[in-house]
Amino acid sequence: MSVLEMKVPSPGESISEVEIAMWLVADGDYVEKDQAIAEVDSDKATLELPAEASGTITLKAEEGDAVAVGAVVCHIDTSAEKPADFVSTDAAPVVAAVEAAPAKEEAKPNPNPVKEAPAKKSHATGHPSPAAAKLMAENGVGAGQVNGTGKDGRITKQDVVAAMAGGFSTASAAGWGGTRDTAPKKMSMLRRKVAERLVAVKNETAMLTTFNEVDMKPIMDIRKKYKKTFGEHHDIGLGFMSFFTKAVTEALNQFPAVNAMIDGKEMIMHDYADIAIAVSSPKGLMVPVVRNAEQMSLAEIEREIKRLAIRARDGELTPDEMTGGTFTITNGGVFGSMLSTPIINPPQSAILGMHNIVERPVVVDGDIVVRPIMYVALSYDHRIIDGKESVSFLYKVKQMLENPEQMIFGGKDPIEVLLGL
Repeated sequence: MSVLEMKVPSPGESISEVEIAMWLVADGDYVEKDQAIAEVDSDKATLELPAEASGTITLKAEEGDAVAVGAVVCHIDTSAEKPADFVSTDAAPVVAAVEAAPAKEEAKPNPNPVKEAPAKKSHATGHPSPAAAKLMAENGVGAGQVNGTGKDGRITKQDVVAAMAGGFSTASAAGWGGTRDTAPKKMSMLRRKVAERLVAVKNETAMLTTFNEVDMKPIMDIRKKYKKTFGEHHDIGLGFMSFFTKAVTEALNQFPAVNAMIDGKEMIMHDYADIAIAVSSPKGLMVPVVRNAEQMSLAEIEREIKRLAIRARDGELTPDEMTGGTFTITNGGVFGSMLSTPIINPPQSAILGMHNIVERPVVVDGDIVVRPIMYVALSYDHRIIDGKESVSFLYKVKQMLENPEQMIFGGKDPIEVLLGL
């Protein structure tokens, strides 16, 4: 008998332990080399743990356990033979399973009806795995419509596929209200770390917020005129985030203290702009970083933001992709926020908050007109950024968004550039 000890690999620098979020296999299962056997949470990201060899697995940690980097989490008996009925995890595609039932065939009973919860309950009971959550969100499937057969009642991707193939009845959906039940849900290591960092920011920084408003009509006019051509030429959509990112990088060049951070008794200045973009994911708020955004075109920024957002949605972001930012942009407007005071993302010194666009009456050249207005907010650490710098920075961002041609000329007036002033 030859046994391989699988140890927790280091997910990144400064990470000393991880949490077993979910086992994807059961004790005694046969696994293949490189097959994903577990999902582990660090304080920065969720990662998959692949099997280092083929064989029968013996688990040495439970879901929810905090395990030190380098500790043994399972044994793999590499001398075990593959069972005759073993099916590879790559065998059955999802689409085939969903499309198996003919369109006009009579509705069949759901082969995976909602049953009573398993006797053993944990934080996993009734909750989908990341892959299952993605599939459910894409197809509008509620957790109450799927019976979880995974460990401790976890809903797996296969559970969702089976339920979709069998069809649903409205009676099977779990409705809101009607009970006085409560259920504990353990906070993930990532969520706990975010909570600690946010509290630390409030306690350890002199955070202030300054506000302004942006007339979005010039940007909206550009998008309306060039959106189709831009998409055909660059194979990417033209959104608002690239304009804001470009405006921010130009403003950071003029006000470098907003792009700096405190390290002990020193100010660390940056001659580049690594812009962190806050995105929503099934695991919560993620903040991946667009590297050297000051060197990118609008199309390159849009393409990189899309790539990182997809990786965040799929739970594939690595710690390296979420560390090292010098400035953060967060957009609460996509959820309907009118105004907010965003919290600084440490060790950065400032964060820009975008909000929804609402038609408002404003005065232009003495006349009252209706314009699409967005309120913007800049939270900053007053220990390193003075009020004059913060207000001037946000006003410069406003100027460039309301005069997009200035982004092309490095924040300068095009006429002044033409005249060599």
